[in-house]
Amino acid sequence: MSLLLSLDVVGRRALVAGAGTVAARRVRSLLDAGADVLVVAPEAGEDVARLASHGDVRWERRPAAASDLDDVWLAIAATDDADINMQIAAWAAERRVWCVNASDGLATAARVAAVSRHGDLSVGVVSEGAPDPARVARVRDGLAALLDAGQVDLRRVRRRGGRVILVGSGPGAVDLITVRGARLLSEADVVVTDRLGATGLLAALAEHVEVINVGKSPDNHPVPQHEINAILVDRAAQGLTVVRLKGGDPFIFGRGGEEVHACLAAGVPVEVVPGITSALAGPSLAGIPPTQRGIATSVVITSGHAGPDETARAALRSGATLIVLMGVTALPQFVEAALEEGAAGETPVAIIESATTPRERITRARLDDVLDVAAKSGIVPPAILVFGQVAAVDLLASALAATPAPPPS
Repeated sequence: MSLLLSLDVVGRRALVAGAGTVAARRVRSLLDAGADVLVVAPEAGEDVARLASHGDVRWERRPAAASDLDDVWLAIAATDDADINMQIAAWAAERRVWCVNASDGLATAARVAAVSRHGDLSVGVVSEGAPDPARVARVRDGLAALLDAGQVDLRRVRRRGGRVILVGSGPGAVDLITVRGARLLSEADVVVTDRLGATGLLAALAEHVEVINVGKSPDNHPVPQHEINAILVDRAAQGLTVVRLKGGDPFIFGRGGEEVHACLAAGVPVEVVPGITSALAGPSLAGIPPTQRGIATSVVITSGHAGPDETARAALRSGATLIVLMGVTALPQFVEAALEEGAAGETPVAIIESATTPRERITRARLDDVLDVAAKSGIVPPAILVFGQVAAVDLLASALAATPAPPPS
C-alpha cells in the first residue's frame, strides 16, 4: 500500500538522467511544477535539446554519476539502459533521495502519478502493485472529464474569503462554455444568472447553491444594474464564492466592466472568465464566416440599442461585415442606414434567432426586402443580425467550388 503525497518542488533541484522521449515528459512535468531541472545524458532528443537551448533546463552532456544525487530532492532515472537506471536508483537510496525508475516501477519506492489539474485542485492516480500506465491514464482522464464538465461539487468547505467570478457562459448551448468556466461554476456558493446564455447549466448545480435570477428581456428589467452590483458585493462579503453567470462574453455588451468596477470599489476580489460571444458563434455555426478572404477582411460588432452610429455606417458603406446584437427592434433603422450609405439592395442579410439552441432559426433575405421577410417570419428576440456579403446563401460551398484543383502530383 502506497501513500500518495503532493511534493512541492518549486525552486528545488530535480535530476533527470536520460534525455529521450520518456525523460522529456518528466522534464516538462517538473518544469511545470517549478523545479530547477538538471538533465544528465550524453545525447538528447530534440525536445530536451530545445529546452536546454532556451535555458529552461541545464543539460550536462555526460553519463550520470553518483555525485549528481548529492544536492537533489528528486531523481528520475530515465535512460534507455535498465542497468544504469538501477544504478542511479541505488545511488539515490544510499542518499535517501526519492527516485523514480522509469524502466522498472517496482524497483524504487517512488512513482509518478498521472495528474490532472483543475484550478487549485490536482488529482493524481497511481497503480498499486505492477505498473499499468495506460489504465492509470484512462482513469485520470475520466476523472478529469467529470471535473472539467462541472459535474462534481467543488465548493469550498473551509472558507478563505469571498470572491466574485464573472463567467461568460457562451451563446446558449451548454457545451460551449469554457472548461474553466464550467469548473468555476461547480465551485460556486451563489450563482447570479442572466436570462440568456447557457442557463441549462444551472440544472447541474449542487442542491444548496443559491441561484439568483436577475435576467432582463427587451422591455422587462426587474433588477437594475446597481442592485445586481450590490448582490455580488454582499454575498462575497459573507465569505462566499459568487459566480456571475453571463450570456456570451462578460465584456461584450454584458456590462461586465461595471460589475468588475463595483467589486474593486468594495475591495472584493474579482476575476473574469471569457466566454464565446454569440456575435461570432451564432454566425459561425450558421455557416456564416464573419471574415472571409476576398470578401470581408474586417467585422464590426454593435448593439441594436446604440442604433446605426457612425462606426456601423462606415462598415455598411465599406462592405465590411456588420453584426448587430439585440437588433430586432432596430432592424428598420439599420436597413435605412445601409441604403443611405450606398449599400446595394441585393446585399445579403441574415437573422439568427436563439443561436446555438434547439429554438435556433435562420432567416435570410436581401437588404431591400428583409423588412417584409422579417415581418412575415415573425422574428423575435434574441436574434443576431448579419449584414454583408458573408451572409450570402451557400457562400462557403460556392467558395469551395471556385477553388482551383491542386496540380497533379
